[in-house]
Amino acid sequence: MATKKSTAKTKQEPRELVTQEQPGLALKDKYLKEVAPALVKKFSYKNVTEVPKVQKIVVSRGVGEAVSNPKALENTVEELQLITGQKPVVTKAKKSIASFKLRTGMKIGCLVTLRGQKMYDFLAKLINVALPRIRDFKGVNPKGFDGRGNYNLGFREQLIFPEISYDKVDKVRGMNVTIVTTAPTDEEARALLELLGIPFRS
Repeated sequence: MATKKSTAKTKQEPRELVTQEQPGLALKDKYLKEVAPALVKKFSYKNVTEVPKVQKIVVSRGVGEAVSNPKALENTVEELQLITGQKPVVTKAKKSIASFKLRTGMKIGCLVTLRGQKMYDFLAKLINVALPRIRDFKGVNPKGFDGRGNYNLGFREQLIFPEISYDKVDKVRGMNVTIVTTAPTDEEARALLELLGIPFRS
C-alpha cells in the first residue's frame, strides 16, 4: 500500500530573524533602505547611479620579518583567512633592497580583497565587534581619507577580531584595512561611512 506524501509546507523564518543572525545582510539592507536615501537628500543626487556605495574592502599586512622567518608569513595567511573568511593572496617584493636583505620576488606580505556579501559581513563585524574591542576607543581617525573617496584604517593588533585566539598568536601584528568607495569626494565618502555606522573621532 502506497504511503501518503505529506503536503505540509516548511515554515519560513521571518526576514527580520535572518538579518539579526547575519549582520552583513542587515547592513546591506540598511544601506538600501536608510543610507542611500539619506545621501540622496544630503547631496541632491539626480541619478541613482551617483549615490556612493562601498565597492570593496582590502585587508592587508606587510610581513618584513618573513625574509628571515617564513613561519611569520604562514601565520599571517592563516590569520587573515580566519578574519575575512577568504584565502589571502601572497604579495612579493617588486625590487631588491640590499640593506634589508630583500630580493625581487621574495614573499613579504599578503592581502584579501572582499566584495559583495563577504564585504558587508566584514564591515558589519568591524563596526559591531572589532572597533568596540579597541582599548580606550574614541572613534576612528577622520584624516584617513586619500582624497579620492577611499578610507584607510590601521590596526596595531589582530586580537580585536574574535576569530583570533590569544593562545595561538605567535606575535602581535597589525594590519591595514582600506575601504574603497565610489564616492567622488572625501566628504561624500565620510557621510556614507558614518551612516553605515563607522564612528569618527570628533
